[in-house]
Order: sequence, then C-alpha cells, then structure tokens
Amino acid sequence: MIAMLKGRVESIEDGMAVIDVNGVGYQTLCTSGTLSKMFVGEAVTLHIETQVREDFIRLYGFIDPAERAWFRLLTTVQGVGSKVAVAMLSTLSADELVRAVASGDKAMIGRAPGVGPKLAARIATELKDKVAAMALGPQALAATPGQKGAVPSAPSLGSETTRDAVSALVNLGYSPSDALTAVSHAAVDVGEAASIEALVKGGLAELGPKEHGQ
Repeated sequence: MIAMLKGRVESIEDGMAVIDVNGVGYQTLCTSGTLSKMFVGEAVTLHIETQVREDFIRLYGFIDPAERAWFRLLTTVQGVGSKVAVAMLSTLSADELVRAVASGDKAMIGRAPGVGPKLAARIATELKDKVAAMALGPQALAATPGQKGAVPSAPSLGSETTRDAVSALVNLGYSPSDALTAVSHAAVDVGEAASIEALVKGGLAELGPKEHGQ
C-alpha cells in the first residue's frame, strides 16, 4: 500500500498530477488546494490514500496531512464517495470543515458540489463527535476523563489556538463535542485570529456555567 510519494512533479492536469519517483510516473488525484501548491519540475511530497478495487487502483494525494485525515473521515459517511470528498476539500479548508461540522452549519457544508441538504445534515450529525476528538489531538484525548474508544491517530484537524481553547474547556469538565461547538461559535463572534483566552471566554458564554458534580 502506497502511503507517501516523494518525487518531482511531471505534469499537472485538471484534478490530478503525475509525480515522477525515480523514473516511474504516479498519477494522483488531488484537491484544488494541493494542486495550487505544486509546480511542474519541482520536488513535492504527497501523503497518499490508496484505493484498491477489482478493476482499478487510485491514488489520492495531499500535501497537508490534515486533508488526508479529512478525506478518510468524510468517506466514512454513507453517500460520501471519493469524488464528493475531494470536492468538499477543494471547497472548504480543514479548519473551515472543523468549524462547520462542530457548529452544525449545514449551509456551509452544502457549499461543496454534490452535497445536498440531506447529505450535509448527515455529515454534520455523524462526524460531530469524531471531529471533536480529532481536533483535540491524541495527547489531549488521552488525558480526558471518561473518554471512551480508540484515540484517533490522524493529525489534529483544528488550528492550534482552537485545540488549546477546546482543551481548556474539556479540562473544566465539558465534553469534547460540546467544547468544540462552543469554541467554533465563539470564533465566529470574536474572529478567527482571537486569542485562546478570548475563545475560552466566548466558549464559556456559549456553554453557560458548569454545575458542580456534573
């Protein structure tokens, strides 16, 4: 199974690129964001998701490992195939997807081609808890009291400031899902460049006081 390609960009076409690795050309399907960061003749390292079917083998390449993590996550939702996942990642950044799923913003999720209202609602519902876990990161989740299930090994999907603010709220006793939703709402109110303190304060305002013993 191919997990990474490191070579030279041989050519770039609509939705794909050919990567020359020691004289062998690998055709990789890419998001628009990844393609925009590649230039013919220059070296590149792509994180690869390999799909093997009876009649084909396809490689999906991502410069940002968070994009590959999102690709894997999105394709776990019924109705989201590889084509739709790539379209979503070409429309929304990883951080935008984190905020959209955490806040249940179906309109934002539905901006991607091929994502109707029902599918957008399903994505928001099914991925909310998973996104909260991945946004916190493995180390933070390992220290979260009462957290059940396997800790995701994929890269964290939110910005460092978002993760720190969510982690602070989790340490106060809120669930990762509730904490991420509150911080996402706070980020809309105070701006993406807000400090951790501002996001925590805004998140607490969204959540309300945590009663003792809960």
